[in-house]
Amino acid sequence: MIRRGRARLASDERGMVTVEAAIAIASIVAAVVMGVVGIVAVAAHVRCIDAAREAARIAAQGDSGRAEEVAAQVGPRGAQVQIRTEGDVVVARVSASVPLFPMLDVGADAVAAVEPEGAAP
Repeated sequence: MIRRGRARLASDERGMVTVEAAIAIASIVAAVVMGVVGIVAVAAHVRCIDAAREAARIAAQGDSGRAEEVAAQVGPRGAQVQIRTEGDVVVARVSASVPLFPMLDVGADAVAAVEPEGAAP
C-alpha cells in the first residue's frame, strides 16, 4: 500500500513539473524580449543624440534647412526634429518612438553656439 501512495504522488507531481517548466520558459522569453526592447531603445537614443548634435552644429553655421535633413538621415526612422535659436545658441531636439515598443519615446537635445557670419569652418 505504501508503494501505491508513492506512485500516486509521483504521477501527480508530473503535471506540476510541466506547469513549472511552462512558467519558466514564458519567463525566460519575456526577459529576452524585454532585453531586446531595451537594447533597441538604447540604440534609438544614441541615434537621437548623434542626430541632435549634427543638427545643432550645422544650424549654428546658419543652415537650418540642411540641419533638419541631416538629422532626419542620422536619427531613427520617423524622428521629429526641432531647431530653435535662443540668444546666441542653437538648440536642436530630436525625438522618436522605439521601433519595437512604440509607446516608448526617446529623445535628445544638443546645444551649439551660433557661429559669426562668414566664419570659416
